[in-house]
Amino acid sequence: MLTLSACQVAPPPPAPMLSVQECQRLSRCTLPATAPTTNGELAHALLTVKGAWALCAAKVDMIVDCQAKVQAKIDAETAQAEKGGHD
Repeated sequence: MLTLSACQVAPPPPAPMLSVQECQRLSRCTLPATAPTTNGELAHALLTVKGAWALCAAKVDMIVDCQAKVQAKIDAETAQAEKGGHD
């Protein structure tokens, strides 16, 4: 088989990038148990439960935002690697 000196083997594709989980792990939201027996206790229970839901929503929002940032970083690095590989 004849090999021409100007022919070269194409460089191997870049290795797949590994990503490290940078975001907080998901955990279940919990609501406090309540058993109100008066209107005052019911009002307090409502405030307590609303606070628990707000805390849960804030945690979910934080994790979603973190995951979006990490994915954007991964997408940018992948695009850069692909662009660098085709030059």
